[in-house]
Amino acid sequence: MTATQRRGRRIMMTDAERDTYLTEQRTCRVATVAEDGRPHIGTLWFAWDGTSLWLYSITRSLRWSQLRRDPRIAVVVDDGVEYGELRGIELSGEAVPIGEAPRTGEPCPGLDAPERLFAAKYFGMDAMPHDGRHAWLRLTPQAITSWDFRKLAGSFTA
Repeated sequence: MTATQRRGRRIMMTDAERDTYLTEQRTCRVATVAEDGRPHIGTLWFAWDGTSLWLYSITRSLRWSQLRRDPRIAVVVDDGVEYGELRGIELSGEAVPIGEAPRTGEPCPGLDAPERLFAAKYFGMDAMPHDGRHAWLRLTPQAITSWDFRKLAGSFTA
């Protein structure tokens, strides 16, 4: 169940705007929790299937080891330069590894759709190339917050 955004309803993206935005954007920032509670943030490529965010991460990364210990994750996808252009989405919940780790391409029906989306988005290919170093994490968000300051056009002065 996804939590409802309470503040900023005026600048909140609709579901259709959110899906389009997440399909078009290429990078996200992923926050995980270190053993001592400090956040760790890194950048990744991702695919959005309309329900879940799919992250393709190196399995020998600090991110991967932190998520094995504590699956809590927050991901931000945003853009804009000027104040009135700022827009983005924060998704949070728990990351779940899907498929073998590292991924070598063994059949995994649950990865068919995300791998097609990812391969087309980043490599212009129909099938996902596997390097034996990365694996999939699925974030089905428990909470989503979005903002699109372009919706405030004319209601503020710079």
